Amino acid sequence: MLRYLTAGESHGKALVVIIEGLPAGLPITVEEIQGELARRRLGYGRGPRQRFEVDNLTLVGGVRHGRTLGSPVAIEIENTEWFRSDKWHEEMSPAPGATKDPLTQVRPGHADLAGMQKYGFSDARDVLERASARETAARVAAGALAKKFLASLGIEIISHVIQVGAVRAKADARPISSDLAAVDLSPVRCFDPQAEEAMVAEIEAAAKEGDSLGGVVEVLAYGVPVGLGSHVHWDRKLDGLLAQALMSIQAVKGVEIGDGFEVAGRRGSAAHDPIVWDAAEGRYRRESSLAGGTEGGMSTGDLLAVRAAMKPLATLNRPTLKTVDVVTKQETVSFRERTDVTAVPALGVVAETMVALVLAAEAQRKFGGDSLDEFVRNAEAFAAGLR
Repeated sequence: MLRYLTAGESHGKALVVIIEGLPAGLPITVEEIQGELARRRLGYGRGPRQRFEVDNLTLVGGVRHGRTLGSPVAIEIENTEWFRSDKWHEEMSPAPGATKDPLTQVRPGHADLAGMQKYGFSDARDVLERASARETAARVAAGALAKKFLASLGIEIISHVIQVGAVRAKADARPISSDLAAVDLSPVRCFDPQAEEAMVAEIEAAAKEGDSLGGVVEVLAYGVPVGLGSHVHWDRKLDGLLAQALMSIQAVKGVEIGDGFEVAGRRGSAAHDPIVWDAAEGRYRRESSLAGGTEGGMSTGDLLAVRAAMKPLATLNRPTLKTVDVVTKQETVSFRERTDVTAVPALGVVAETMVALVLAAEAQRKFGGDSLDEFVRNAEAFAAGLR
């Protein structure tokens, strides 16, 4: 099984990710991983940290001469801010000691208070440093390998923003994999030019008021083979795995597969994807994507479509959220950390990563193989059997 583990804090020295289960022989370079990390920094409405964070990374183990060895791959990503300021050397030091300036004005909507209560902390920084979305940089690094692995089967993944604040793109504006560069060139990673302009205006209006915005992204996976996931156990269902993975992203509060929420209000005669036999391709296919490419917890071989909804960020540039100081118990407003107006464009890149990691794990479970060549042979044999 493919699995991964991240470690590190937002203002610590570095983030670390270890990925286990990739076959030997997968070509990968530092530059490819850095390219994915650069995409994560895209988007109108991002904060100043994105302008100086460069995500220097080191492949610590598991890769030799540009190819995986079949052993765990270890990646370290520097936190530029730790190197820019001596403040963080002291504030985030692993050596015994204490902070001079504990954070006690907890933020509504963040992990601060619940984390402090759960772990017995008196300083919110003990929670927020790990709860920070900076952790997703480590996931994106792992996702770069997962995407390269999936590409060996012809699977390509793209995301786009379909809503920022109250502005929503046209439902029929759905990019294909070759549109990735065009989507990334959009300041809000939206495939609908008219909606893009309105989204930028929405972000500018919120920024003037020191407020934040949430939104919705859609992830599309093309070329997914039939049979990933399973109906036989609750924890093997592909749609369940995708939902859990996307809900694990910081600030995500809702997930739907296909048109899940819309079809809930339809009659059954208009809520399912008709099945046809495609003689030219020699396979079954669905005429629509209402189910998002899964049925019974398994991939159907058609377009996989999932959406994730992000709430507005809990840290505001003009703090106005009522809270309590955990020391004095007096009413106050939440403290301010450097923040974004919106991180929805970046959410798309992180959501791509989580979908890729789920699909890669299920593809490895389905087809197996200690080397990339063996994995591809097994997948091709399964596809030949279907034909």
